[in-house]
Amino acid sequence: MTRYRLIYIGLGLVALAAVLLAVAFGGGGEPTELPEPIESITPHPNDSALTQAILEVDLESGFRAQIYVNGFLIPENEVSFVEPTGVHRWQPGPDSLVMQVWSPGIQEVRIVWDSLTGLPRPGEFEWTFRVQ
Repeated sequence: MTRYRLIYIGLGLVALAAVLLAVAFGGGGEPTELPEPIESITPHPNDSALTQAILEVDLESGFRAQIYVNGFLIPENEVSFVEPTGVHRWQPGPDSLVMQVWSPGIQEVRIVWDSLTGLPRPGEFEWTFRVQ
């Protein structure tokens, strides 16, 4: 009888540890309200990401963004930008002037945007995420 109790207690502890890890390393909880013209960002604010993470900023078409990571401006030639969709993508790599890999810990991202045509519609948004 004692052996089965120990097995059940052990299984219960493993299940509890799995739940605690999911809460600790899971998503940021409440969704963040994004200002216009931001349609989406990845990784989301307060999320955890892997070192292979791709930073993606999706703006309404007709807008262009400058991306700052940990205070450093990402050069335009390193950012993949698809004008018709407004999607900007960047990932650290061996040819990057800013960083070759994501370092573990908190990453600060700031985007500054403006409209490509018509009257200026500037704005900015900042968020952080954690790299595991």
